[in-house]
Amino acid sequence: MGIWSRRKFFLMSLASSFTAGAGKLLAGSLPANEAPLRAAAVPGTRPIIISSANGLHALDKGMDILRKGGDTLDAAVAVVTVVEDDPNDDSVGFGGLPNEEGEVELDASVMHGPTHRAGSVAAVRRIKNVARLAQTVMQETNHVMMVGEGARRFAVAEGFEEMNLLTEHSRKIWLAWKASSSMNWRPGVDSPEWKEHVRAIFDEDEAKIAYAERVIAHPPTGTIPCMAVDEKGDISATTTTSGLAWKIPGRVGDSPIIGAGCCVDNEVGAAGSTGKGEENIKISGGHTIIEMMRRGKSPEEACLEALGRIARNYNNDKKKLSTFHIFFYALNKDGVPGAASLWRNHYEEKGHSVYAVHDGTQARLAECKPFFDEINAHG
Repeated sequence: MGIWSRRKFFLMSLASSFTAGAGKLLAGSLPANEAPLRAAAVPGTRPIIISSANGLHALDKGMDILRKGGDTLDAAVAVVTVVEDDPNDDSVGFGGLPNEEGEVELDASVMHGPTHRAGSVAAVRRIKNVARLAQTVMQETNHVMMVGEGARRFAVAEGFEEMNLLTEHSRKIWLAWKASSSMNWRPGVDSPEWKEHVRAIFDEDEAKIAYAERVIAHPPTGTIPCMAVDEKGDISATTTTSGLAWKIPGRVGDSPIIGAGCCVDNEVGAAGSTGKGEENIKISGGHTIIEMMRRGKSPEEACLEALGRIARNYNNDKKKLSTFHIFFYALNKDGVPGAASLWRNHYEEKGHSVYAVHDGTQARLAECKPFFDEINAHG
């Protein structure tokens, strides 16, 4: 397939992907029978740690560190490392869905409130734990951001193990996507021949076939941000991702961009995001949320303000806005969490967008406040 044809397919897929992708990706990542959906933690609780919903099962690990008086950034990184290590979560780390060439490329950033320092890595291949790598950049260099091959070589020099990040499951999904974008299979996912091809790839496994069809039709943008505040009010955050599935190699979203996908001010709080990173970068969403909290807005209100700025970039045109989804998450210095989503997206059967909160009692899901109080524009 020619370069232009592949780029055209990529952009067309991108334009239709985001609304369905974000919620469905998280739905596939969470363990069953977790604590019921509740309101956010009691305001003013410290320590507290929050993440996107796919970090729910890992929050205990971070809370254990906070309870023992450990560093807030160590706690946040410990949470996302669990998800990066999980081959069954294809939104980050090992098993992440690859770019259009079949290579997994990872991005991450960290900010440490007490020392006002930051570290970031982007477009990293063959290194699994990029949140910890971003923390190493922060701790061992005077740089903030390292990318690509240089970041990989730095990781190896610092003792990180190189490995093939593409699991067999993710490889098979990529093969199915590649077939759908090939001229030989047009009209792609609507072709009976393509569907038969996919059935053969997955050995007639109906669940895997259904999941592959979903993420091919709606390339996910899965990510996990995590924010933690300790008893003293010190706060840190990290965001890690494998980025947009089937992306053009070298594409970088908001996750490693300080002030967009991750932002911390130890006097105020922390913010992170998931979803269409390009829209977040354009408004410096993490920084926007911090500044709104500085002016007295609650974390939830600050997240809604950031979403409002994105909506205004499209003149609040719901048809255009319905082509993507984005979530913001925030935690203030006092231990008050909040989150908001562009749409009231379906989350399994619950009908809510959600995030994960651990206030010292248990990890549970809490609702994100929707900017548009509708299921979504696609109905």
